[in-house]
Amino acid sequence: MTNGGKPRLDEVMRRIGFALIPLLLTGSLPGQTPAWEELASRYSITPGIPYVRAAGEESKLDVFAPQAPAGAVPAPVVLYIHGGGWTGGDKNSAVLRLLPYLRKGWGVVNINYRLGAAPAAVEDCRCALKWLVRNAPKFRLDASKIVITGDSAGSHLALVTGFLTKAAEFDANCPEGEDPRAAAIVNWFGATDVRDLTQGPNRRPFAMRWLEGVPKPDELARRMSPLEHVRAGLPAVFTVHGDEDGVVPHEHATRLHRALDAAQVPNRLLTLRGGGHGGFRGEEMVQAFAAISEFLATQGIR
Repeated sequence: MTNGGKPRLDEVMRRIGFALIPLLLTGSLPGQTPAWEELASRYSITPGIPYVRAAGEESKLDVFAPQAPAGAVPAPVVLYIHGGGWTGGDKNSAVLRLLPYLRKGWGVVNINYRLGAAPAAVEDCRCALKWLVRNAPKFRLDASKIVITGDSAGSHLALVTGFLTKAAEFDANCPEGEDPRAAAIVNWFGATDVRDLTQGPNRRPFAMRWLEGVPKPDELARRMSPLEHVRAGLPAVFTVHGDEDGVVPHEHATRLHRALDAAQVPNRLLTLRGGGHGGFRGEEMVQAFAAISEFLATQGIR
């Protein structure tokens, strides 16, 4: 069945191969509405929307829009960027990570981007943010309340997407227009210094693959590092990072938040003691999302 000609949430989940409905019918997070059982009927989904074409490749996104009567207040919206070391992963693998935001009644835009050599992912994510700002009213989403998030490489991309301006020259494939602005960024153990992952004791093979063969890799790594773009007036940032992360060192989070403090950017760092690169326990995830919701509420995003 469809709503207004658009697939319902349960149909889209079947289409992309995720058994979402059993999860929706079990349990709930404290203090949140609507019930899981209602969720499928409260959203319309538009999958597979092309938002940029570059280097012969078309990148697409899915929009999860809360259904609301005409005249209703537009909903906050999350721009979700999947992880995978910049060279792997897919938006469909991230669908269950969208649930806490859908549970709040927010919109979600879940994107794919070009994998492989840098800086393709950064360029596409900038275009996705611009697309969202332009198209938010069409889906009754509030372009002034955009939260960018992802996990791992997706959170690096969330940070750099929200921190960059068009002066950084990653927007060449995007339509002309004003610099898009996010209201907040939720960073799940994302890299904040790409150069640190390409040289020295923290060198990682996946980071080297991303920059392999590109001109001036060290300079490009610097330009794609969120720490290089910290300044006053940035979106608020909430970071979740395990202090035993063996992939992206916890120091990436602490350095970022020291820099944000110095620039007087609203921010919070939640360190999960003994936590690695994701794979957090259920109670830690509940704790994290409660803290995220509280922080975003202080920024007027509810």
